[in-house]
Amino acid sequence: MLINAWLSGAIFMASMVIALFFFRYWRQTRDKLFIYFALAFVLEGAHRLLQAWPSENADAPQNYLLRLIEYVLILVAIIRKNRKSS
Repeated sequence: MLINAWLSGAIFMASMVIALFFFRYWRQTRDKLFIYFALAFVLEGAHRLLQAWPSENADAPQNYLLRLIEYVLILVAIIRKNRKSS
């Protein structure tokens, strides 16, 4: 169980670093694709942080709502980017 918490912490850290890179690219280009991806990675980090804490209902559907939102953000970003360029 300790290794799962450690790996969740590592994924949290990696997600935050990736989000910072996307925020930096967004500040340089002001392209909304980057801000959507940055927000998706922040949500991924939040999801991993919540999973690191032990709880009685770890497999409850509410725990995966953050993951659903981040995937929807990525899909919206890709659709908006492709729609804008066509």
